[in-house]
Amino acid sequence: MVASQNPTDFRNELSSDSSPIDPRDFRNALGSYATGVTVITAATPDGRQAGLTCNSFASVSLNPPLVLWSLVSYSPSMNIFQNASHFAVNVLGASQQGLAKQFATRAEDKFAGVSWKPGLGDAPVLADAVATFQCRSADRYYGGDHVIFLGAVEAYDYNRAEPLLFARGSFGHFVPGA
Repeated sequence: MVASQNPTDFRNELSSDSSPIDPRDFRNALGSYATGVTVITAATPDGRQAGLTCNSFASVSLNPPLVLWSLVSYSPSMNIFQNASHFAVNVLGASQQGLAKQFATRAEDKFAGVSWKPGLGDAPVLADAVATFQCRSADRYYGGDHVIFLGAVEAYDYNRAEPLLFARGSFGHFVPGA
C-alpha cells in the first residue's frame, strides 16, 4: 500500500513524471470503487455526433442541478465536446453491456444500429437508458491528463430499470440487500 503524498509544490501534483504513485497500480485501486456506466453524447453544429463510454460521471449539486464527467485530453472526440453547447449523459442499464462496449471503441460510426433521438443541442439521447441528463455545457476544468466537464442539467428522465455497474475491469449489476 502506498501512503498518501502531500506535495509541497502544486505544479508537481499535476505532473505524472514526478509522482511516486505507479499509474497501473493506482488504476487497480480505483477499480475497487464500483461505478455506473454512461454513454456521453454531443453533436456539432453541422450534425456530426460523438459518443463515448464513461464511468467518471458524478452529481455535483442539487440546486442548481449540476453534474460532471471527465475525458482524457488526447481523446479524438475532445474537440466536439469542448465546442458543443450541450451534452447528454445516458446512464446504461444492466442489459446494455454491448452498447457500453460499442461506444468504448474507436469505431468510425459508434451510432450504427443504435436507437436514439436528438436532445437539447442535438446531443443524442439513447433509447432505453436507465436515466438521461441533458446538460448545457457550463464550464470545464483541466485536471492532470483529463478535462473535467461541468454540465447544468436542463432536462432529465429516468426509469426504475437496473443500472449497469463497472468495477475491477468488469461489468456487473446491483444486488439489493446483499
